Amino acid sequence: MGTESFERTAVVVEDDSDIRELLVLTLSMVGFNIIETASGRDALALVREHRPDLVTLDLNLPDLDGMEVCRQLRPETDAYIVMITARVEEIERVLGLEIGADDFIVKPFSPREVRARVAAMFRRPRSFVDGESAPGEGAATTKAAEADGDVVVHGALSVDVEGRVARLNDEELPLTKIEFDLLATLITGSRRVWTRETLLERVWGEGWTDDHHLVEVHIRNLRKKLGEDTREPRFIKTVRGVGYRMMPVD
Repeated sequence: MGTESFERTAVVVEDDSDIRELLVLTLSMVGFNIIETASGRDALALVREHRPDLVTLDLNLPDLDGMEVCRQLRPETDAYIVMITARVEEIERVLGLEIGADDFIVKPFSPREVRARVAAMFRRPRSFVDGESAPGEGAATTKAAEADGDVVVHGALSVDVEGRVARLNDEELPLTKIEFDLLATLITGSRRVWTRETLLERVWGEGWTDDHHLVEVHIRNLRKKLGEDTREPRFIKTVRGVGYRMMPVD
């Protein structure tokens, strides 16, 4: 991740003092200003007060379950939320992602893993904010986006790529960062079939190409917010055995 030229803030929520110290040290070394707590209830207040860029959130907190903390925070913050857990059951992973967690890190973990995952998350918005076109897309798609001030229109759906706002029938959609990045990728390359591997690399960064489940869970969440019927999709079509693409506009 390297040394940043500006300071980011992270709230570390962990009741195990040794693990909390490891997270604080690891994130401090890559330029984060750290606010730490062992309490889920305190975490809610700290995030609301300091508006951090990153929250690491222990799943098993003594006063308020990490899932509940995440559920309450997600509508209020666009911070990346990384859940830290020693429990690896699939249902917990799915539930965490569905309520807005951006990633899971399983105990025990190494400082290198934390740095790599955080670095990958903070790379996600830059490709769109910088106006970079999606990989493999030709000039026609890029020009179409630029022609309307970086707002891409697809039927009743519009995506302001630079402003990071998506609207359906002129109503803003409450998308998480990952959901927005997936939608922006799909819509700026609407004629392309996007494989799960390509979406993982594009949205999550390098080193994620084997975790197809991440894509499937977040696409499902995105479809819910778009009011999609997967049997008769209006916007996102599953290309069986390959990945996803946008439905043609009538």
